[in-house]
Amino acid sequence: MNLWEYVEDRWDLIVFETVQHASMVAQCVLVAAVLGVLIGVATYRRPRPSAFATSAAGVVFTIPSLAMLGLLIPSLGLGVAPSVTAIVLYALLPIIRNTVVGLRGVDPALVDAARGIGMSRRRSLTRVELPLAWPVILTGIRVATQLAMGIGAVAAYVSGPGLGEQIFSGLARLGGANAVNSALTGTIGVAILALLFDGFFVLLGRFTTPGTGVVRA
Repeated sequence: MNLWEYVEDRWDLIVFETVQHASMVAQCVLVAAVLGVLIGVATYRRPRPSAFATSAAGVVFTIPSLAMLGLLIPSLGLGVAPSVTAIVLYALLPIIRNTVVGLRGVDPALVDAARGIGMSRRRSLTRVELPLAWPVILTGIRVATQLAMGIGAVAAYVSGPGLGEQIFSGLARLGGANAVNSALTGTIGVAILALLFDGFFVLLGRFTTPGTGVVRA
């Protein structure tokens, strides 16, 4: 059985696992984006807290994914909980770092001008600083999404949902029937999903970034 025949024979299962993988990554990145941006906004004006937040996320990032998932098993068990927790933790670093860098990169003269016309600090942040920092923040979210795709596949190690099951199942049966087809199907599926998500963020950037020529509501 060649790869195409393998995919046709297990089409329903592969589609189901693809949807699972996409849904898990999307939800985890959304949670990480909210947390990461909030942490970045809360700390970017203060060097020590922002350095601590970035360093803490960086330390988590250096832990091998299999080790992280294994460490989460005693407290969270198997399945969705450790998978989602690990993905969110790994996705935080690029989002926090880019939020801090983006907000610090806003021209202080523009912030002073906003305050000069009566804007409060919060209004200046939401109406001036965050929109100008958004391209940098979005880049961080894009990087986090690609990381989440890969970690999501490794999450099959703890019985996590998604295409990682195809990869791990194939690797566990190397030399057996359809082992290579299974591993290739999962790997190619993850790569295709990564490209689709990245394309979505490219379009999102065009529609939400000031100065791109796209009219925004």
